[in-house]
Amino acid sequence: MRFPMKQTLAVAKHIGRQKRRGIKRFPLVLMLEPLHACNLTCTGCGRIREYKDNIKDMLPLEKCLAAVDDCEAPVVSVCGGEPLLYPEIQELVAKILERGKVVYLCTNGQVLDKKLDLFQPHKMFNINIHLDGLAKTHDMIVEKDGAFDKAVAGIKLAKDAGFIVCSNTTVYKQTNTNEIRELVKYLDGIGVDGFLMSPGFDYSDVEDQSVFLTKDAIIEKFNELDDVTSGPKIWNTPLFYDFLKGNRDYPCTPWGNVTYNIRGWKAPCYLVTDKHYESYDNFIKDVAWEKYGPGCDPRCTNCMAHCGFEATVALTSTSKLSDMLRMAKWTLL
Repeated sequence: MRFPMKQTLAVAKHIGRQKRRGIKRFPLVLMLEPLHACNLTCTGCGRIREYKDNIKDMLPLEKCLAAVDDCEAPVVSVCGGEPLLYPEIQELVAKILERGKVVYLCTNGQVLDKKLDLFQPHKMFNINIHLDGLAKTHDMIVEKDGAFDKAVAGIKLAKDAGFIVCSNTTVYKQTNTNEIRELVKYLDGIGVDGFLMSPGFDYSDVEDQSVFLTKDAIIEKFNELDDVTSGPKIWNTPLFYDFLKGNRDYPCTPWGNVTYNIRGWKAPCYLVTDKHYESYDNFIKDVAWEKYGPGCDPRCTNCMAHCGFEATVALTSTSKLSDMLRMAKWTLL
């Protein structure tokens, strides 16, 4: 199977349970940001810029766990910032796993070698390392020499210790698709279990907007990457990549990936900020969701990011027999 069966079933059971309860809007993924401090300054990162006034603040462990319980999402992506800088990261991950959630620890890998002993391999636990190219390109984007080699060293240690490891790559305007092929080939060779790829989003807080792709440019890039995105270790769904290649259209599901951080529940989505809510119930009920997405809000015009559209795939893939069979085949490969 592409994923551990336990992870796949956790998400499927949650979708079925929520639909039986008649709940219209429910998240599949919680993007939990216990802090925004980071040890890198990546070119396309909106977080360290948007939250620069709160860069030293951290969520108490109790609030992190309350957010996990409140939204009930089956998948928790612990991110930031750099989550391995969070002093209570060991207990946070352990407590989320105790709740039966799938956990992605999203790290840049710079201190993974020093922190790996805090964790134990688990069928519901994935270490997700962000790499935007091979050494020269990645080091330029994150503005630190040797960052790629440091991350790779962390990957090798994690694989030797028995962890599930995936990589996450953001595709920018300047991204060389041949380099992405070489990156996937290299990471496959050192044992990485899965690859995630998604186009970058044009954060307004990022000064250099030239790195971001228009919708037409995204379609062009991902058609060039067709042979890569159809590989056996790609973790984004084939229906999502159909969308990125312009072969089908999907509405955004902004509540599919919800974000909780030091300011509260981030509305409307992981990428756009209009307001933060203290209460999850108020957040999910009070946001005017119909006002967001391509064709509704001009900020969403060029967005084709996974956090808005993979949830749409997950929630609609059973509506057509052909899509259902394709997803089943993809999952079982």
